[in-house]
Amino acid sequence: MSAEAPVASTSSGPAVPKTVIYCQVCSYPPEYCEFNSKKAKCETWLKENHPTLHAKYYSESALEDKLANLTVEQREALDKDLAKREKKEEQKAEKEKAKIAAAKIVVKRIERNKKKYVTSVHGLHHFNIDLKKAAKLFANKFGAGATVSKTAQGDEEILIQGDVSVDVEEMLLDQEDKKLVAVFGGNITDKQISLVEDKPKKKGQAAPGAEGAE
Repeated sequence: MSAEAPVASTSSGPAVPKTVIYCQVCSYPPEYCEFNSKKAKCETWLKENHPTLHAKYYSESALEDKLANLTVEQREALDKDLAKREKKEEQKAEKEKAKIAAAKIVVKRIERNKKKYVTSVHGLHHFNIDLKKAAKLFANKFGAGATVSKTAQGDEEILIQGDVSVDVEEMLLDQEDKKLVAVFGGNITDKQISLVEDKPKKKGQAAPGAEGAE
């Protein structure tokens, strides 16, 4: 969402567009940020991107003006409510962080007929990675087909033509290339990547436990 949006003036005379700022954290105009659970993050964003507006809404005088119209009970209730919301938001962020830390990306080298290979990349969704953008990066990097496909379990994975599993791992771990960091985040560790090899069964190979079945 754009941080700014033009609004037509309602004053008489030629219409002069006005600019409305929208917070990139909560998507509300800055004057309403204080009423949501992401207030602290909103304030940080506003201070970094629009210091003048930050001073307008968060300076000591601005806060005093707001509090002047509230009773002691209302202030206490507001502080308690905001603290509760911020705590929930922090807990949610911690859970998401723990979930990502425990997530795994499986890069599988799949052997097809006549020594042809396909590399599958599964688990990128755990890291909030856009699979279409990732597939495009892989296709450009390897000069081969890279498509987003559904697995038997209903998840999505990327299938890349060729044996490129090691190269894929290097791309996922890269923290310097801006294009790669923009898509993969630059915070994936080697412990969160598993390299797997999938070879086709040879013709006539008995299934496990088949011997001695008679």
